[in-house]
Amino acid sequence: MTVAPHKDERPTAERILDIAERLVQTRGFTNFSYADIASELRITKASLHYHFPGKAELGLALITRYGERFAQALSRIDSALPDAPAKLEAYTGLYADVLEGKRMCMCGVLAAEYETLPESMRAAVLRFFDDNQTWLTHVLAEGEKEGTLAFSGSRDDVAQTILGTLEGAMLVARPYGDLTRFTATARQLLLSLTS
Repeated sequence: MTVAPHKDERPTAERILDIAERLVQTRGFTNFSYADIASELRITKASLHYHFPGKAELGLALITRYGERFAQALSRIDSALPDAPAKLEAYTGLYADVLEGKRMCMCGVLAAEYETLPESMRAAVLRFFDDNQTWLTHVLAEGEKEGTLAFSGSRDDVAQTILGTLEGAMLVARPYGDLTRFTATARQLLLSLTS
């Protein structure tokens, strides 16, 4: 008796987004086409256009979904961890997990291509970073109140520094294929904030 190969039962739109997300995180937004996705899914480009009429719509859907997933991860961190240092450590872990999977933060990649992106995608990339900065600012305020974090400068400035440092650390670690380069930077960043 022959067993048929497992068929992916997820909706086509979700499978398209999964492939497109991987391609953006490994190649960049401008370095893949609908033909790449269609070939991998074994569907026609017309089927892709049915779900996402153009690449701008696909890109906006990608950022929206990525942002929602990231927000859910931040919510889990908030509910699971008791103090600000632990929350910041878990936050750096989100980036490490992506890099360990041989990918980059999707919005970090898109930020590098910002000038070439459609306007709707530009706004969504900024929203992603703004949402992260807002969350980090709240964690920094919590840490100040608890007495577990110490830093100079405004919370907004420190939140921007955390975000920029982690995105940059991913970028520098990637060509080396060395997660320890990222984790060393993240560890030093966290140590600089711990009182």
